[in-house]
Amino acid sequence: MFNPLRASFRQQFLLGFLACAGLMAYALYAQHVLGYEPCPLCTFQRVALIALGLVFLVGALVAPRTGRGRAAWGGLAVATALVGAGIAGRHVWMQNLPPDQVPACGPPLEFLRETLPLVDVIKKVLTGSGQCATIDWTLLGLSMPAWVLIAFVGLGLWAALAAFRRR
Repeated sequence: MFNPLRASFRQQFLLGFLACAGLMAYALYAQHVLGYEPCPLCTFQRVALIALGLVFLVGALVAPRTGRGRAAWGGLAVATALVGAGIAGRHVWMQNLPPDQVPACGPPLEFLRETLPLVDVIKKVLTGSGQCATIDWTLLGLSMPAWVLIAFVGLGLWAALAAFRRR
């Protein structure tokens, strides 16, 4: 019987990639089938999730045999997961602000990308806007950004387990 905790580095990183692909598939389903339009912070979380999935995929394909190589790929995956968790954490924080402290809604992300330099777009999105504070979807009382935060933390721990466990 397959035990994911005793799987090889390659198998564990491939499972991490499949988890990212599944999460991204649900995000696209929620957008295109359920009709939930992503806010700018949601879009940034998607970018971080795709980046983490790519790190997992390339790490699985490379499958380093040395502890140093596994540590490098694990460190890159953990760092990417931390960035994603930071973005999702910011989003959860915004959703839990008192109504009088929620910032005003800003222009759409497409408009920002067309009119501002990339660094300014990133600053503006991470500052947040009122549309990012809206909670449209919940599961077990948690919003989608809260679940994404949990996923990033879990995937970061999974990457650390794959990279740093004794073999």
